[in-house]
Amino acid sequence: MASRTAVLRRAVTQAGPMRLAITTAVLLLAVLAARFSWNLPVLLAAERGLYDVRAALTAPRADQDPRIVLVVFTEKTLASTGKRSPLDRSMLARALANIDRQKPRAIGVDVLIDQPQTEDPQLTAVLLAMKSPTYFGFSTNSENAEFVMPWQEAHMRRFFDAVKTAPVRTANIRLDVDSDNAWRAWPTPAAAPPPLLVNAITGTRSFDDFVGAARFRQPRAADRPVFASLEIDLFADPAVADALSSAIAGKIVLIGADLPEADRFITPLTRLSGKTTPGVELHATLIAQAMDGARQMPLPDWALWMAAIVAVLAGAVTGGFDFSTRALVPFIAAQLAAVAALPVWLQSLGSYDTLGMPAFGLAAGWLMALMAASTTARIVGAQQRRFAQGALGKYLPRDVAEQILREPEQLALKGERRDIYALFTDIEGFTSMCQDQPPEVVAATLNDYLDVMSNAVLEHGGTIDKFVGDAVVAFWGAPLSRPDDGIRANACAIAMARAGEVFRTPRPGRQPLGRTRVGLHHGRAVVGNFGGEGRIQYTALGDSMNVAARLEGANKQLHTAALVSREAAMSVGLDHFRPMGRVRVRGREQPIDIFEPLGVGHAVADPVFAGLYARFQSGDMAALDALRHHSAGAPDDKALAYLVQRLDTVGPGGCHDLD
Repeated sequence: MASRTAVLRRAVTQAGPMRLAITTAVLLLAVLAARFSWNLPVLLAAERGLYDVRAALTAPRADQDPRIVLVVFTEKTLASTGKRSPLDRSMLARALANIDRQKPRAIGVDVLIDQPQTEDPQLTAVLLAMKSPTYFGFSTNSENAEFVMPWQEAHMRRFFDAVKTAPVRTANIRLDVDSDNAWRAWPTPAAAPPPLLVNAITGTRSFDDFVGAARFRQPRAADRPVFASLEIDLFADPAVADALSSAIAGKIVLIGADLPEADRFITPLTRLSGKTTPGVELHATLIAQAMDGARQMPLPDWALWMAAIVAVLAGAVTGGFDFSTRALVPFIAAQLAAVAALPVWLQSLGSYDTLGMPAFGLAAGWLMALMAASTTARIVGAQQRRFAQGALGKYLPRDVAEQILREPEQLALKGERRDIYALFTDIEGFTSMCQDQPPEVVAATLNDYLDVMSNAVLEHGGTIDKFVGDAVVAFWGAPLSRPDDGIRANACAIAMARAGEVFRTPRPGRQPLGRTRVGLHHGRAVVGNFGGEGRIQYTALGDSMNVAARLEGANKQLHTAALVSREAAMSVGLDHFRPMGRVRVRGREQPIDIFEPLGVGHAVADPVFAGLYARFQSGDMAALDALRHHSAGAPDDKALAYLVQRLDTVGPGGCHDLD
């Protein structure tokens, strides 16, 4: 947790105030989008669509409602009466009279008597004789100016005033649809009398001010709709009406039209079924909901804010942190599943009103946060990558650094045993120079020198382990190994020895340096990241590093510039080296055959020397005199002279112990 917090703190610092301000602004917009998506036109259609789907999927399955029955005008009715609009009032009058005799609980008529017809006296007479509470649809010009003209309103008022002595009242049959012409919620309460049909016919007061979502139910059996529906033609005949008495008695009867082209509504169920619903059935839906007291609770405002904030935070965390693909895919899937499932789950409970609850908005806010955080993280990551690449590039070859950045697991976080080529260099007499020269001269000279040596290592594909004063420690074979690491390491040893010779020449503003000594060995080592919590270094440890360091130090005693062990020299072939005998270094019992690379110091290809050396090592003591004579011919070659002196001391196959 602490490391994750530190990474977050460092990323925030690296992002900078301007980028953080922009990211914060986007996150705030994401929260607002997640909270107010139902108020944003660009998201509203998606929210409505998702609500319709979850309302349809979670609509409870119900048996046929025994409390309400629909009596409807159908195409068959219109064909028999020869009238389409307005509906035949003679048929309505006969049906009302016969239904009234069956003693229903109440009758609701979803038909506007908004223009005079020749059948009006017959209908008036029937209404005056009614005994059942009857509620006729009514609307005003002020409320429905598009469909109800002032003269139509006036006719309705006169007509119902004529039957006011009967148990006949008017009721508002308005059904409010959304801007996409779909009906989802209760109509807003009537601003003036008469009351809504649902409130008038049920007599309940708990829904007088209710404006929430309508409760939809689906039939448990396909052949038994939630509300029984009978053709009005059946009730025009008294004998048939009497036969249907059990279907009417004690029930709320709703009379209206079930026609394919008139008074039909899109509902949430339409989204999956493709079918529209007649308006009279929607009134039945409201009446059943009121009778059941199914007043769904709106979600509290704090809960909607909480959902929006959590969704945005989840998106920001997902986009802002560097998760592995294996962890990221299920993490994203779980979040999307939660965002999708939450509204559906709440809707399925039946007690919560999710009309107006963000669903697409939560997903949109989550996605906005994900993109904002991931964009910022990518920018910061790119900066960190450039910095890391630059930092790694100071110690690793560019291609190795790029591969490590692509595959960080290549860089072992603990330790691992690897075969490496270990190289040590040092400057002869550098400590004395530091005491004699001004600090700025020492710094300038050393920086130039280390820059050249570093480039030599990197150009030959090596890893720079560390600088210890004027010494350079490097190795090949880790963190990545190549088949030609041995060739690269040997070539680098020669290049560094030669480059060191350049610094032995005085130049303006730079002091001459002593000879650069190089030691190279091949063997096993433990490599990895080592150190404490505050500082970690990628380095190599073990016998190989110790041997390379000892070989570098042996150059001073053996008067050489570069020494390579047999194990390291074998990678390029011994023909490229001059043998320098066998030595034993401090801390290691096993002797080491050492060689000087050709082209370094006085080492050159010399078949005569090679032959004499081989004869001596095979036990031919006469070869020693020949070696002395050969060495005398090269008076400047102190390394050769000292080798002959050592051979004389240790004998064939002997080993010289280094100080």
